[in-house]
Amino acid sequence: MFRTLTLATIIAGAAALSFTSQAMAADEYNVSTGITAAGAPLGLHGVDPVAFIASGDPVEGVAAHTVVHDGVAYRFASEANLKTFKAAPAEYLPQNGGFCTFGVSVGKKFDGDPDYAAVIDNKLYVFLNADIFEAFNKDRAGTISKAATQWTDIRSTPVEEL
Repeated sequence: MFRTLTLATIIAGAAALSFTSQAMAADEYNVSTGITAAGAPLGLHGVDPVAFIASGDPVEGVAAHTVVHDGVAYRFASEANLKTFKAAPAEYLPQNGGFCTFGVSVGKKFDGDPDYAAVIDNKLYVFLNADIFEAFNKDRAGTISKAATQWTDIRSTPVEEL
């Protein structure tokens, strides 16, 4: 009986840890629903952040080159890009947790679509859609500054509460 209780406790504890990291990822990072084969939700819609920053264009990553960082699975187009990311992940993560930078600038967490993105000063900013991206382009520096300020306030707030 003791052995069964211990095993049940271990399983429950592991499930709680898994849920906690997934909940945190959902709060602080824009991720897909569901879990990848790597055991974490997918970030940046599966686009390779290293290739994106290098080229300025979205490059699809592949499942074979996946790394989980801070509870989020990121895919890469090559093993070299995966290694580059692992060496310095903060340099390649999309800004504002991958949420729409314009949305964050007004205190909201909208989906950040890599089809509407900008690489500015080697940082990746993503946006909800073409109209929002156009609005961002009218005041890039102001939007980025407002988003940086707002992000500190909303980073850990669940999407549903904003």
